[in-house]
Amino acid sequence: MPGQHAPARGGHRPAAGSPEQRQLGRLAVSATVHCLTGCAIGEVLGMVLATWWGWPDLPSIALAVTLAFLFGYALTIRPVLRAGLPLGQALRLALAADTVSLISMETIDNAVMLGWPGAMDAGLTDVLFWGAMAVALAVAFVVTVPVNYALVRRGKGHAVVAGLH
Repeated sequence: MPGQHAPARGGHRPAAGSPEQRQLGRLAVSATVHCLTGCAIGEVLGMVLATWWGWPDLPSIALAVTLAFLFGYALTIRPVLRAGLPLGQALRLALAADTVSLISMETIDNAVMLGWPGAMDAGLTDVLFWGAMAVALAVAFVVTVPVNYALVRRGKGHAVVAGLH
């Protein structure tokens, strides 16, 4: 984010409760919210379409994951392009910034959906479908914050595009 100090790199560990640690924590949460936004748009759209079309579990998940990655990357590419970077560089930055976070979030989200009895078979008007989706995304968020913290602490993940948003 503009005006922030560069994230810690390498083996440097900020002191517990230090301003640097709080800054890294805020960046990790911000990166995870960003990831959650793209994942939620793609997951919900993919699951809604697949459920509406009556698709079985694996194609449903494949569509939802594909759309989650597409929307996740798009949410990074747009501000990077606005910052003046060419498309090729914007794509490389989005891949570097979001891939690990998206993999983490999608793995957890879909594991919860698959593990929740009846969630994948619930209809669009069923509270079970929407409740399971909300819980799955919330669990994925909680699990992915530490992943993003580890990434930004090393100068990776969203740290590579933080100044361009």
